[in-house]
Amino acid sequence: MLVGVSASAADLEGTVRSAVPGNARIAHRNETLRYVAVKFPSRAPEQARENFIDAVTKQEEVKYAEPNATFEALYTPNDPRYGDQYAPQQVNCEGAWDTTLGDPGVTVSVVDQGVQYDHANLEENMDGSVSDYGRDFADGDGDPYPVNADENHGTHVGGIAAGGTDNGTGHAGISDVSMLSARALDESGGGSLSDIADAITWSADQGAEVINLSLGGGGYTDTMKNAVSYAYDNGSLPVAAAGNDYGSSVSYPAAYSECLAVSALDQDESIANYSNYGSEIELCAPGTGVLSTVPFGSYERLSGTSMATPVVSGVAGLALSAWDLSVPDLRSHLKNTAVDIGLPEDQQGAGRVDANNAVNTEPGNGDGGDGGNGDGGDGGGGGGDSTTSSVTDSLSGYWDSDCWSYPWEFSDPSQVVVELDGPSDADFDLYVNEGRSECPTTSDYDYRSIGTDSQESVTIDAPDTSTDLQVLVDSYSGSGEYTLTITEKN
Repeated sequence: MLVGVSASAADLEGTVRSAVPGNARIAHRNETLRYVAVKFPSRAPEQARENFIDAVTKQEEVKYAEPNATFEALYTPNDPRYGDQYAPQQVNCEGAWDTTLGDPGVTVSVVDQGVQYDHANLEENMDGSVSDYGRDFADGDGDPYPVNADENHGTHVGGIAAGGTDNGTGHAGISDVSMLSARALDESGGGSLSDIADAITWSADQGAEVINLSLGGGGYTDTMKNAVSYAYDNGSLPVAAAGNDYGSSVSYPAAYSECLAVSALDQDESIANYSNYGSEIELCAPGTGVLSTVPFGSYERLSGTSMATPVVSGVAGLALSAWDLSVPDLRSHLKNTAVDIGLPEDQQGAGRVDANNAVNTEPGNGDGGDGGNGDGGDGGGGGGDSTTSSVTDSLSGYWDSDCWSYPWEFSDPSQVVVELDGPSDADFDLYVNEGRSECPTTSDYDYRSIGTDSQESVTIDAPDTSTDLQVLVDSYSGSGEYTLTITEKN
């Protein structure tokens, strides 16, 4: 069980300890995300966990309690092998490679099973600034190396995003950027919520510009939401797989607003018959029968949104190799330069990611250009203008809140980002409504960000401008001055 503790609590574990029953123990804590993991015996009845949730959430400084859910690698059984590699060609890597193969100063962190970092087609691109090129969260040690040949998902994903290109060995990855291995899924393909959240946090702290999340399951959790928010706010773009349950909604973590959600295409650019889709989809990419590395020294074709996601991560790495972009600007640039392949928006988002356009189109002009392979291809965005407004005020205590109404500057903005910067010794939360005139409440809202401190953000793509934006700043605990900043992008 994971328990989120407010920033106003001086003792993270002490706040939780009094509610922990005798047959359970505190097993782990994350100071950055401010949660404590409480381990129950495997045979403990479900009622014991429910009783614990009831007891611990009565503590004044506890924000939430939730199960440490299991997430799984997202791939489907292999399709028949193709004669040649097709994914880099489909996203027009050749045009991008004419400009850059990828800057090793850009890092993609693969939160997944372990990456075989001494694979002949990966070792040149591993990030040597970190011991053993990563960390093992699943087994709690420093070495993320796969335990056996069946643990192939992370190595395959890593090889798609950053396998060696133009090195005379094996296949061509999308980019030659650097790669970290954050092993959060074990050899079975499963991983705990806490391990994945810790791996995301660690990846951001290592300075990874892109975090690849080819995993999903467990539904909405505050712990994962806080982890991807932390990454986004600290300069990392989480790129996440939509899921492989065709007809189902986009899975978490892809469904969080901080994550760039990716659906999968077949080689003919139709939506893959396993890919989830929905309004959260922002980009699509080839995911069926993608050739990449597997342990030990081999290559296989695998299919799934897990394979489409590192295609986008690799293109993001190429874009960052060519342009100096913030996380929101990178996200917008990838969408603005995507190619419309004629699928419904809930299947393709802004379109199929395009490496040539992302590298060779100056950010901000929104021209996706020609797809380069007969696709045509209108880019997905506007003119790149933005406007920022901010206000500073204060809250007196847990009983206090402020509601703000924001009139739109643009008639049809592509994105709005709402950011809250509050006191470090308090816990302020952020709630947002769009398209309706009433102020949000803590129980009735369209979007929220409720981390365990006072640094919160909400990002809304293509917001509804029919009414003013309504924003609530609420004190969960503590008092002090805050700044609310709203940025519109055209």
